[in-house]
Amino acid sequence: MITSESLLITLVKLVDSIPVPPPPAKRPRGHPRVYSDRLFLKALLIMLVRHLRKVHELLAVLAEPTSEMQTLRALLVEEGRYPTRRTWERRLKAMPATLPAQIGCLGRYLVALIQPWAAHGRAAAIDSTILLANGGVWHKKDRDQGVVPHTSIDTEAHWTKSGWHGWCYGWKLHLVATVAAVWIPLAADLTPANAADNEAAPALLRELPPETRFVLGDLHYNAPNVQECCDETDRILLTTQYGSYPHTGDGVEVRRVFHKLRSTAIENFNEQFKGIFDGHGQVPTKGLRNTRRFALGAILLYQLALLYRFQHGLPLRVGLKAFLKAA
Repeated sequence: MITSESLLITLVKLVDSIPVPPPPAKRPRGHPRVYSDRLFLKALLIMLVRHLRKVHELLAVLAEPTSEMQTLRALLVEEGRYPTRRTWERRLKAMPATLPAQIGCLGRYLVALIQPWAAHGRAAAIDSTILLANGGVWHKKDRDQGVVPHTSIDTEAHWTKSGWHGWCYGWKLHLVATVAAVWIPLAADLTPANAADNEAAPALLRELPPETRFVLGDLHYNAPNVQECCDETDRILLTTQYGSYPHTGDGVEVRRVFHKLRSTAIENFNEQFKGIFDGHGQVPTKGLRNTRRFALGAILLYQLALLYRFQHGLPLRVGLKAFLKAA
């Protein structure tokens, strides 16, 4: 009997075909790395698809004597070697710092491949969305006193006030996506929720494809440092303006059109992303490092799903949740 390859195995194999950021010009101190970053991207993909949050859970699942797990273990071998548990822990612990560059690299590749701006203006929308912390909340009076009243509280998260949800305790996922018929994540990072949007923006904008012409944001990005970053790359920053409504200055009608485009793209993408990865409730992880790995890994998985579906002629905005659940 001929059995077809599982979707998870196909996605893991797809990691071998994606571009990765160039290595640092100067090799970091310490023992030279034996295993490539791709190997641990594959492991992260398995963890996300199978909802595994810790290294020991990953290794326990991979040790199961099924044909699928045997194939996946073989894909995690390089030059005849399989990482030790300590290596898994150390490299996956260090992975969050590398994910923003990887997301940017793959985002540029997808834009070149899919050509989402062929029939649209070359615009990208920037925004942040709230992810609720796992466990209880750390109230300000207790934080000021250094008192942690319950062990379930994630002390690395923070407070912010959302216009939709009021005060929230958790994290901010900062995102840039294409404004086009297909929403391609171009850059992403995760911070505690009290981080200012404009402070996170320059690092995201540096990851954008060079052909990006317009950057669309809300009032939080109407800041000198964001404007300076756009000026350096000859991009036009269009944001909500300060002052009471209705605005009557020059260009108000054009800005209104661009604001509608931004809202349609980034806010719908945020909702789709949260729907796929259960982001409307609390995140399943604790601590900045683990939550950053989870959230940015989910963005990377979304990008890989777009790549697979493009290669197989499947819709790029419909059916993504069912597709990933089937994996």
